[in-house]
Amino acid sequence: MSDLGKIDRELFDTVIYPELGADREDVTLGPTHGIDFGVIDVGGDALVTATDPLSVLPDLGFERAGRFALDVVLADVAVSGLPPSHLSVTFTLPPAMSDDELAAMWHGFAGRAEEVGVSVVTGHTARYAGVDYSWVGGATVLGVGSHDDIVRPDGARAGDKLVVGTGPGAEVTGLFANLFPEQIGLSPDRTAIAQERLADTALVEDAMAATNAGNVTAMHDATEGGITGAFIEMADGAGVRFDVDSEAMPVAEGVGALCDALDIDPWHVSSCGTLLAAVNPADADSVVDALRDRGTPAAVVGEVTNGSGLYVDGTRQSHPGADPSWEAFGRLQAAAEGDTDQR
Repeated sequence: MSDLGKIDRELFDTVIYPELGADREDVTLGPTHGIDFGVIDVGGDALVTATDPLSVLPDLGFERAGRFALDVVLADVAVSGLPPSHLSVTFTLPPAMSDDELAAMWHGFAGRAEEVGVSVVTGHTARYAGVDYSWVGGATVLGVGSHDDIVRPDGARAGDKLVVGTGPGAEVTGLFANLFPEQIGLSPDRTAIAQERLADTALVEDAMAATNAGNVTAMHDATEGGITGAFIEMADGAGVRFDVDSEAMPVAEGVGALCDALDIDPWHVSSCGTLLAAVNPADADSVVDALRDRGTPAAVVGEVTNGSGLYVDGTRQSHPGADPSWEAFGRLQAAAEGDTDQR
C-alpha cells in the first residue's frame, strides 16, 4: 500500500517536471511540487486552475458522496485566495451505477456547486466497462481575479503567525467512520461523533473567510501527508522555519479516538478541509475569529522565523512520505470484506 497516493518529489522532479509541453509566457505559475494550483495570465487577469481526480463513495449515500467529491476538488483553488467560480468535469462511471444513483450523486454535486457560486461549464459523462468505484473521473476548477490577490503556499515570511482551521485528521476520521463503522472498533456514540467530521472537509468558505479577515501570506490544504507534510512544504517553499506548539493545535471531536483505534498519526494522514495559513501577526487573531465565527475550530499554533524546516515543540520533523491512511484503509476494507463473507 506504500506506493499508493501521490508520487513523491523525486519522481515528480525527474519524470513530470522536465516535460511540460510548450513553454508559454502566459503561464505565470506552472506545475510545482507542494503548490496546489497553476496560474495563467489572461489579458492582465489571473486565471487560477487546479485539477483533481473524482472519488465517489457509494457507502456515503450518493448525494452526500457527490458533495464530498466536489469539496475535495474545490479546495486547491480556494487556497489561492481567489474564489472558485467555474468547473469542467468528467465522469467515467461504472456500468453498475443506475440512473437513480447518478441523479442523486449529481444533485449533491451540483447543489454544492450552487452553494459556493461555482458554475459547471462543460463536461463528459459516460459508463465504461472496467471502471469501478471509487475513482470515477476528474474535474478542473477555475477562479478568476487579480494577480495581486493570489495567496501562494510558499509566501510565508519571518514574523508571520501560523493559523490552523479544523485541525488534523478530520477527513480520514469522517470517511473511515462512515465507511467502516463496524470495523474501526469504537462505541456507537464515539462512531457517531467521528462520522460528523465528514462535514469538515469543506474548505471554500474557510479560505474565503480567512483572506477577507486579514493579510494572509500563505495558505495550504493539508491533504496527503497531513499537517506535517503540508507545513514542511510551506516552510521549504518559502525558505523559512516553522515553529509549532502541539498543545495549541485545534483537534476536532472524534479525531483522537479514531486515530488511536487505528494506530495512525492524525498529523500524518490526509486532512482535506484543514486550512493552514501564515498570517501577518497583526491580523492573526482576526483570522482565527473569522474561522471560529463559522463554527470552525481554529487557533494560532506557531510562528514563522528565519531558518528552515518544521519544528514541533522544538523538534525538527521529517516529511511522513507515504500517507498511513492508505494502509489503514486497506486493513479496514479487508476486514469489511471478511465480515461480508462470513454472513
